[in-house]
Amino acid sequence: MKPIKDEQVYQEALARIEELWGAEPDTIKGDELDILLVLVEAYEEKHYPIPPSDPVEAILFRADQMNLDRKALEEYLGPKSRVSEVLNRKRPLSLPQIKRLHKGLGIPYESLLGAV
Repeated sequence: MKPIKDEQVYQEALARIEELWGAEPDTIKGDELDILLVLVEAYEEKHYPIPPSDPVEAILFRADQMNLDRKALEEYLGPKSRVSEVLNRKRPLSLPQIKRLHKGLGIPYESLLGAV
């Protein structure tokens, strides 16, 4: 076993993981699977980072899930003009807004903080 430094080795590691999937823990194959998973995760974090979520998209997604309109978002964001500014990305979320959205709508802090 060796560190994953290029795409070919990465693809080989993924293929081997597929072969080993379901291996019993605390066996040679199970240990190999665990190590490969760590190596692949490290490679993916470096070469395929997941960008932070967009707070506005998180709000819109949750509002859609809960059938909330812009008027309903006033409870969390403030007056109609403030809702419009936030949803049109003209104003960033404030800390109190983030707290209200998290507590009231269950949107994870990570999603509301975005790239902050």
